[in-house]
Amino acid sequence: MDLDFDNWVAVISVAIPSLAFFWEFAVVGRKRLGYRVQMDALAADATQSPYAGVLRDMQRDGHRLKDPSFVLLRIENAGSAPIEDSDYLTRGNNPCGITVTFRDRQVAGLVVTHLSQPELETFFTPEDEGFGYRNVEEGELRRGVVRLPKAKLPLRAEYKVLVVLERWTDDDTGEPFPRPVFVGAVGGPRRWFEPLVRYFRFKLARTESHVFASRPAWIGIGLLALAVVAQSVTLFLPENRTPLDCVGGTLHLNGSTAFAPAVREAAARYEEACQGADVSIPIDEGTFDGSGEGLADLEKAGRDRKIEVGDGLGDHITFADGIVGGDHARVLSRAIAYSVFTLVVNKDAGVGNLTPDQIRRLYAGKITNWSQLGGEDVPVHLVNRHVTSGTRSALVARVLNRKQPLGPTVENCAALEEDTYGICEVDSTQTMLETVAAAPGALGYSEVSSAAAKIKEDRHLVQLPIASQRATLDAVENGDYPYWQTEFAYTYGEPPAGSVAAAFLTYLTDQGGRDVLREYGNRLCSEVENPYVCEPT
Repeated sequence: MDLDFDNWVAVISVAIPSLAFFWEFAVVGRKRLGYRVQMDALAADATQSPYAGVLRDMQRDGHRLKDPSFVLLRIENAGSAPIEDSDYLTRGNNPCGITVTFRDRQVAGLVVTHLSQPELETFFTPEDEGFGYRNVEEGELRRGVVRLPKAKLPLRAEYKVLVVLERWTDDDTGEPFPRPVFVGAVGGPRRWFEPLVRYFRFKLARTESHVFASRPAWIGIGLLALAVVAQSVTLFLPENRTPLDCVGGTLHLNGSTAFAPAVREAAARYEEACQGADVSIPIDEGTFDGSGEGLADLEKAGRDRKIEVGDGLGDHITFADGIVGGDHARVLSRAIAYSVFTLVVNKDAGVGNLTPDQIRRLYAGKITNWSQLGGEDVPVHLVNRHVTSGTRSALVARVLNRKQPLGPTVENCAALEEDTYGICEVDSTQTMLETVAAAPGALGYSEVSSAAAKIKEDRHLVQLPIASQRATLDAVENGDYPYWQTEFAYTYGEPPAGSVAAAFLTYLTDQGGRDVLREYGNRLCSEVENPYVCEPT
């Protein structure tokens, strides 16, 4: 297999961090003693604390501490192997494993404030000579020294020590105190990689003085950064890529209001991707007016252009929920994806689930009050889409056993009376959701992502499971959820190659539009595991 420059960079980008990780944690970092100074503060700085006065008035041997300060030390096993008492790099008869030196300060006292494991307590007894402190004066060099024992530290074990210090009594300089200095290390038996470690010029396992990576790890990180930069540069090098098929012209869309949000977004992204191709896809509030109406407009456009048999219209596409009934000899359909639909109900109905039989009885007019289904004593208000709606056709075909719902009892949904059973019809998905949310006892249906978006805005709207099964793509493909439909793209004849309609269909099914359809809860027919979900009904 031939590897070009990009492939070599990719291989190196994976190899370098892997080797750095192995070196840092499997070789160098097996025995690692780490520390952190979690606090180093003067009592005078705690003026806002409720205990500020107590801190300033602390005493030792009958005298008030001078410029008292507090240091909280954390010692931890930062490696990948347990630390034994024999691992500390001090003489075998020396019980002290770590020393912490505080220049220009003397230690007034110390206490262990935290042990990650109770077993560690045995290393911090008053009788243990490895734990304690002393204050040393050697001419002008004065310091307090804290001794910490050779504690056995299992993986991720740690302990904390609080040290109370003060300025030397005759020191009136008021100078800031130097940082504490840690001395201590851990090691182990000589291993095969010792010569390599010395080559890199750092001491084996001496990591107690920092919490960052060792030198070889930094080298690995630097090389990785260079590899990433090189990979990025290759993005700007000329390539023999097939460009996006952007075709200029005006594309007219129409059809399903349920599928409209996904198509709108895909159209906007297509226009953005093809800015230099003079593409226009005009979309407004009235662009999508239903599957049936959209197909009628498509056929009218084809007739008005006098498209000959065998030719196609290259600037019109209509989307429909399922196969539109009737004689449409000149149009061609393509299965794009399938959408999941859901029932929605006004929360005043007081129901949280419906069986298919209950749904059929509701739309047959046999249930007129929600109390008949265990809900509230509220009349049922059925809100339907017009008969040409693909969302309604899917409900009829897949849930209602192909029986149409009863006709409307009022001409406008605003005329529904709160205390009377009634039925009305609306012309779009958005109007359906708004009407059900506003009318007590109302029941309707919608594409699931549009319903979910509306429910976030209006708490009066509730999504209803069918037979306790929520509306999901997986439930459809598993055969557990009945209300879904294939989304078809209709064209008048076959769009000519190189037309804006053909280019947009390619974008929608094979390029960036695929991601848009997924974002809006659809699954592409080319990706389904069970092909039956994209078969016409």
